[in-house]
Amino acid sequence: MRKAVLLLCTALFTGCAIPPESNDIVTPPIAGQPLSDANKKAIATLFSLLAKEAKKHWGDDDYVESSKHRYVKYLDGYQTRAHIDFEAGKIYVSTVSQHQPMEKLHKAIVQTVLMPADPKDVEQFSDKDVKLTGKPFFMGQIVDQEGKSIEWEWRANRFAGYMIENKLQSKAIKQGKAYYVQIDMVKDHLEQREYQYANLVRDASKHYDIPEDLIYAVIKTESSFNPYAVSHAGAYGLMQVIPKTAGADVFNLVKKKPGMPTKEYLFDPASNIDTGTAYLHILKTRYLREVTNPSSRHFSMISAYNSGTGGVLSTFHTDRKKAMVMLNQKSPTQVYDALTTEHPKDEARRYLQKVLYFQKDFSQGKI
Repeated sequence: MRKAVLLLCTALFTGCAIPPESNDIVTPPIAGQPLSDANKKAIATLFSLLAKEAKKHWGDDDYVESSKHRYVKYLDGYQTRAHIDFEAGKIYVSTVSQHQPMEKLHKAIVQTVLMPADPKDVEQFSDKDVKLTGKPFFMGQIVDQEGKSIEWEWRANRFAGYMIENKLQSKAIKQGKAYYVQIDMVKDHLEQREYQYANLVRDASKHYDIPEDLIYAVIKTESSFNPYAVSHAGAYGLMQVIPKTAGADVFNLVKKKPGMPTKEYLFDPASNIDTGTAYLHILKTRYLREVTNPSSRHFSMISAYNSGTGGVLSTFHTDRKKAMVMLNQKSPTQVYDALTTEHPKDEARRYLQKVLYFQKDFSQGKI
């Protein structure tokens, strides 16, 4: 299986040459043009291979996989796992191993609380151990039984022992018996993650002239500040950038180089925030620059980040030129109403509402 995963990853994340664009207005992909069928199939296969192995031990009902707001890492021949819910601030470390289950659980707790901040050291599509290098990602987000942050392995081991002795739970599943512990993050876990990326957001904001509160709002909407985020659509990292579409646009139109970013590039928080913000800049200054009202352009840009410029324009007319004319004839309120009630995709309607809600909170310092 590992060989198959390696071959799929190589095929999926190798860039392909794309001619650089001119300085003229470029026609964007229609309606958030997705990955090619080959890449979609490859990503689906990676998830499928993982599910096949994990379900042997967990069954269909208790199988869990990674998503935009959730990180799931399987260990120990897929019998043990860490499940991190970034929205709820909950961590569940579980095992169905019937051979030394407490030892497996202990090791998994240590690896989870000391998980490295650099996502490249975490392999989500295999059962390999996590490399414990550098500063733990959860520093400040998790505290031990004494209310202290967990930075060193000795403290992580002591915490794991405490959790197993005092917080161990079990439940029957179809495949047998599962043992697990629940670890609650601190109340301000979201702010703790936000602080980790403050400098990166500030730099990207200044470089691309995109408001900081908008960048924060997009990150929260896309991943809840989960740097390990991955989706079936092939989007990666904090701002959920798809290599083939937004990533390729940024490489060609902003970075002036061919190809598209790799998975490793997009899992790097600095590169991810830079790329996601650069794509917002492209939407604002190129694809949607003909939108005359700044507020209408702002609404359109946010919606387009989720579903493509084509999706925004198709809300107003099937013909792109006529759609732009109709969009500009409407007030910002009318544009907002159209994008949140008439956009072809339900997800895009909700997306604009969420981002604007979070942006308001970030601008007022509530988050």
